[in-house]
Amino acid sequence: MNESKLTQAAALRPAFDSPDLLLGVIGCGVMGRGIAQIAALAGTRVRLMDSRVGAAQAARHELLSTFAQLVEKGRLTQSAADAAAARLTIASDLKDLAEVHLVIEAIVEDLTAKKSLFQQLESIVSPTAILATNTSSLAVTAIAAGLQVPQRVAGFHFFNPVPLMKIVEAIGGLLTATEIVDFLIALGTHWGHATVRAKDTPGFIVNHAGRGYGTEGLRILAENITDIANLDQILRDCAGFKLGPCELMDLTGLDVSHPVMESIYQQYYEEPRFRPQGLTRQMLTAGVVGRKVGQGFYRYDNAGKKLVQSPSQQATQLPDAVWLSRAQPERNAALRTLIASLAAQAGVVFEQGEQPSAKALCIVTPLGDDASTCCIHEALDAQRTIAMDVLFNFTTRRVLMSTPATSDAYRAMACGLFSADGAAVSVIRDSYGLVAQRVVAHIINIACDIAQQHIAAPVDIDRAVKLGLGYPQGPLAWGDQLGASTVLHILERLLQHSGDPRYRPSPWLKRRAQLHLSLQQTEN
Repeated sequence: MNESKLTQAAALRPAFDSPDLLLGVIGCGVMGRGIAQIAALAGTRVRLMDSRVGAAQAARHELLSTFAQLVEKGRLTQSAADAAAARLTIASDLKDLAEVHLVIEAIVEDLTAKKSLFQQLESIVSPTAILATNTSSLAVTAIAAGLQVPQRVAGFHFFNPVPLMKIVEAIGGLLTATEIVDFLIALGTHWGHATVRAKDTPGFIVNHAGRGYGTEGLRILAENITDIANLDQILRDCAGFKLGPCELMDLTGLDVSHPVMESIYQQYYEEPRFRPQGLTRQMLTAGVVGRKVGQGFYRYDNAGKKLVQSPSQQATQLPDAVWLSRAQPERNAALRTLIASLAAQAGVVFEQGEQPSAKALCIVTPLGDDASTCCIHEALDAQRTIAMDVLFNFTTRRVLMSTPATSDAYRAMACGLFSADGAAVSVIRDSYGLVAQRVVAHIINIACDIAQQHIAAPVDIDRAVKLGLGYPQGPLAWGDQLGASTVLHILERLLQHSGDPRYRPSPWLKRRAQLHLSLQQTEN
């Protein structure tokens, strides 16, 4: 059936909000049950099918239990629960799906298995039925290849747990008819999820955009800039992430997250932006994959609670005097106010001259640079110099960075001064871009390239990432908040200092920074 005939035949399919719409869900694991739950509650009839004996019946029983719990908690009326339960039926085999208008498969993430399933379904379901795959990492085009009607195959990628993760990606393969994706977008919205349109590329939107967080965090660990706990604390407290990258990988499990890192890297023909690190491969080989086995980046008790070691105490003392860099006075305004307050409370002299006195603690605020470079540019004594990140929140945690020459005494003075009001202090080794600058700039740059490749519209990129990954805000909006020119500057400095093409700025970012446009600015 060609695309024009498919369009004509689609008129026979019920509207996305029709009570006549019949959905077939194949694969009754956690994902399949979640899809069935939101569909049935939204008024769609659902037929459950699983190749494992008794799995579909067990899934229906568990869904009924879930509905009962929702009623008990006051989140669902008894009549709505009864109606949803009546919409759930069981298919004993694939032939029982002959009448469905849409199939969503949520089986094992294996290309051969998915292709075989759809080939069987082609001879069973109506020519107007849509075949949707919930794949998270396989190409929709590859799944559809060889089918009689590849135009009706699309991706419909939900996230676990489906009822709580209110985001779904609708993906058209190379041959998918546009109206099929349009239908899925309308259906996903009707089911109560933010539904975004994505191009059929590795990782689609969310898994593609998510490559920046973990891989750059691991790169920082590989460079011995800081330790695991400090890395996570900085990105939580300063950048606003719910979990640090190591905490997140422990929660997901390296048996899941590391293969995804390698897969995305390989599917993009070893794109440097997505380069994995050897540490997680070693951990996977050793079986220390995260919370599920009691050990990953952290150790966990039998209940899965993280065993937190008491942090080593930084030596603290107070300087006689402190001096703040005169570079970028606007950027340093808030820090100047903080130092003035802390110095006054502690009886420390806050020097206001163009150059520091011979014994003053020197504070610099690099953007994309390291502390050593700042010392050279401002002719400062590296033994007395400490850098601080002022690009991100420093109310509750202050990130200090020493040079290779910074003395223990002056490091202790910086810790003493900046913790005088009770704030936490993290001290890291010299690094281009510190920690949060590197990680957030990398995330924004990848999102910009997703927009540049037209994988998704800017508004959909931000919605998908915020809802799918739980980031503090969408990466393009975040880039606008920091300033496109600021993000570009950080990346250019990282690229210049490291020579690593992973930091090359996306054309989307560079052009908008040059023209002073929003990163969310679309093109005609």
